[in-house]
Amino acid sequence: MVSLPERRYVITFGCRDRTGIVARISSFLAEHGGWIVEAAYHTDPTTSWFFTRQEVRADSLPFGVDELRTRFTEVARELGALPGSWRVTDTAERKRVVILVSKDKHCLYDLLGRVAAQELDVDVSAVIGNHAGMAWITRAHGIPFHHVPFPVNDPEGKQAAFAQLRQLVDAHEPHAVVLARFMQILPAELCADWAGRALNIHHSFLPSFVGARPYHQAHSRGVKLIGATCHYVTADLDEGPIIEQDVIRVDHADSVGDMVRKGRDIEKVVLARGLRWHLEDRVLVHGNQTVIF
Repeated sequence: MVSLPERRYVITFGCRDRTGIVARISSFLAEHGGWIVEAAYHTDPTTSWFFTRQEVRADSLPFGVDELRTRFTEVARELGALPGSWRVTDTAERKRVVILVSKDKHCLYDLLGRVAAQELDVDVSAVIGNHAGMAWITRAHGIPFHHVPFPVNDPEGKQAAFAQLRQLVDAHEPHAVVLARFMQILPAELCADWAGRALNIHHSFLPSFVGARPYHQAHSRGVKLIGATCHYVTADLDEGPIIEQDVIRVDHADSVGDMVRKGRDIEKVVLARGLRWHLEDRVLVHGNQTVIF
């Protein structure tokens, strides 16, 4: 039995649907000895858009990832792929993450615990908080912590804080910027610059109960299910492409505090799942929708 190596090249690709797409990609890889170990396909009949994700054994190809990108460019051009609708990544490149936090600790604790337990294979380059209370737990994991206070009722001060935040984050060139209950609304220019990299966990089952205090909103409506949503950040508050969601049952006896406590369990799981899929290049975005392979 062949033991598959850890290192793989991952191709994610999207274009308008037509005949021959799978054949063209497969024949391209076969021509160079590419050994496909995982492949997934999907066509959206509403938009007539085709999606695929393929993993290829790196040692089966006679060239490296840079050459693979160069050669695959011609295939993408033949198939009519738009710029930014495909990419080739190397699993040997360790992904870097910067985590943004506020006062709530549960999501940060969970992510750092998963990294320490090697359940998430990622380098957390830094944690940045608008309150200093997370410094001790972050540094206990050997990760730098930066405190960037955001003044209240001071637009110029907040603008300066976001400028400092941008500088700190961009210095690490992260593959993901995780808003782990950051509780600050990113300005539009940051949303644009971090598009497809900034992930947020929202403590409701979107599109229900957007904005602040969703558990209070849910309690006042007497809902029987509460949930959490991991989504990409866009300039439209809580309306970015959804990566993952889950729910937990509540009933009439649950107070707002009970809902918050139960909801935190879901938030942690949903954020961890969404981040994992993002880091593994399993999320393909098309407009405001996603395909998860």
